[in-house]
Amino acid sequence: MIGYVEAPRAWGLTRGMGRAVGVNLTDAVIEGWLSRAELAELVERCQACERSAECQGWLARNVTAEALPAFCPNKAGIEALVAR
Repeated sequence: MIGYVEAPRAWGLTRGMGRAVGVNLTDAVIEGWLSRAELAELVERCQACERSAECQGWLARNVTAEALPAFCPNKAGIEALVAR
């Protein structure tokens, strides 16, 4: 099981953003597309972001999406996994 007990909100938002564009971040680590260190960086970047309220609102309105919002600091990192 992959999770971040020290940053549960950031983990949930990061995972939600991945899910919105069809990426299961846990599976990406298990299948080797993403290292645990890279996943930790995504979660840390999310935790440092000051736009979590906007993120929650966006996730509430977008179950699926073709792209993540421009304000997401993990946009490039997560979207890079979409083609896999």
